[in-house]
Amino acid sequence: MEESIKKSNFIEDIIDKDIQTGYKKDVQTRFPPEPNGYLHIGHAKSICLNFGLALKYNGKCNLRFDDTNPSKESVEYVNSIKEDVKWLGFQWDNEFYASDYFEKLYSFAEKLIQDGYAYVDNQTPEKISSDRGVPTKPGTESPFRNRAVQENLTLFKEMRSGKLEEKDNFVLRAKIDMSSPNMHMRDPIMYRVRKVHHHRTANDWCIYPMYDFAHGLSDAIESISHSICTLEFEVHRPLYNWFNDKIFGTITLPQQIEMARLNLGYTVMSKRKLLQLVEEKLVDSWDDPRMPTISGLRRRGYTSAAIRNFCETIGVARRDGMIDVQLLEHHLREDLNQVSLRRMVVLEPIKVVITNYPEGKSEILSAVNNPEDIDAGKRSLTFSKELFIERDDFLEDAPAKYFRLAPGKVVRLKYAYIIQCNEVVKDSDGNIVELHCEYFPDSKSGEDTSGIKVKGTIHWVNTNDCIEKDIYLYDRLLTVEDFASQEEEDYKQFINPESLVVLKGAKLEPSLAEAKVGEHFQFERKGYFCVDSKAMEEGHLVFNRSVALKDSWAKEQKK
Repeated sequence: MEESIKKSNFIEDIIDKDIQTGYKKDVQTRFPPEPNGYLHIGHAKSICLNFGLALKYNGKCNLRFDDTNPSKESVEYVNSIKEDVKWLGFQWDNEFYASDYFEKLYSFAEKLIQDGYAYVDNQTPEKISSDRGVPTKPGTESPFRNRAVQENLTLFKEMRSGKLEEKDNFVLRAKIDMSSPNMHMRDPIMYRVRKVHHHRTANDWCIYPMYDFAHGLSDAIESISHSICTLEFEVHRPLYNWFNDKIFGTITLPQQIEMARLNLGYTVMSKRKLLQLVEEKLVDSWDDPRMPTISGLRRRGYTSAAIRNFCETIGVARRDGMIDVQLLEHHLREDLNQVSLRRMVVLEPIKVVITNYPEGKSEILSAVNNPEDIDAGKRSLTFSKELFIERDDFLEDAPAKYFRLAPGKVVRLKYAYIIQCNEVVKDSDGNIVELHCEYFPDSKSGEDTSGIKVKGTIHWVNTNDCIEKDIYLYDRLLTVEDFASQEEEDYKQFINPESLVVLKGAKLEPSLAEAKVGEHFQFERKGYFCVDSKAMEEGHLVFNRSVALKDSWAKEQKK
């Protein structure tokens, strides 16, 4: 990990050169989400990069909401974004909104009209789109392209005042080059009429700037030095520069730098498709633990450190590629292994009666809380005549190399004794309901003088004091690694039917009754778990599996 931190990347190389040449003196970045959904793991990469660059170069990083599309935005999304950034461990220097600049952006648009670089068009959206043509041939200029400046100013003011309706199709377009091979330079739309309520400006405005117009100018207003974005915006860069050049002239302007976006295997990375999953109730909510949203990952039990370490490891690249989701899971295991308290939980119980253990007797055993952390101390476990073990830790017809419990075979109960199964009790349908075993009194862990050799150790809980709770086993949401390459209309068929398995009636160590939201546990031999925050709010103690101890997905796919 230390080695990867020391490595520079191409973005840092650009910044280093800018500083050395004096082209840029101060480094100022921004994280500019649109408040139209919850942030996902791809945004975490951008957050870590932008805030990380500001920290490395002793600069600043703003949080700016690009809130120029009010019909899809809400305060809920704004608040969730701020919570996610803070949870990841970052604090912005300034909190801005594109809507802070609406008056200024409007005046910029008027300046472009006055300078002959913008005009009002009222063709249909379909006509504007078709007239742009194709990259290999010039487009067709609008019949309104050469409207007089004063007429354009008057119409633009009427758009703002609300005199013109959406159905009238009035838009403000930049006058650039209808023959440019870059389609974004073919007189792009700057403003459109939208008579909708805005979450910050209410009904003060009925026209809203387009993203390409507002974003770069907002960067310039905030004196952003390096504007980091993903590769799909590379073709937008000439337009980004054009608007800034025309408004601000020769002053040092923000430098847009593009990097590859995060493509994570078995994961939906489109905010639009994530919204679709929520709206069509294919998941419970934006923070459903199956979702790759930061809030969903947090609820599932991911730690901010694991996500930051993952983002540091993958770094930044100039070309898109697929990141194996097992790398993200690896970083979670690495972090949880250090901080998680160990507990014994039987997910699918079968009863064990130790026939030769004295009736009514119980004893206190000592168990380690975390072998990775000596300061975590120890806990006490009660051992008695009747226990629960995992149903899959017993086989009636076991193969030779099966080292768990079977008729006539011995196994160690962790922190306790060696037992041997002597009898299998079944119900009238032939289902195993109980195992009768004997224990070896001189085989107690830490004091074993029995001389019995065992190759297997299994976990257990005491029937007299264990608690019963529901366990949610979460797995990957999709069954295909590269979801983006699939046909969009077929996305439902790739939903993993076992992305959530609910186990009712699991048996847990009694200490887990006091578990709190934010605590992490390793259920021995089963994986890492946490308290479900939403269930806790409703008064129910439910545990979510954050990640299995070892990856079983690859093996399952090979079958």
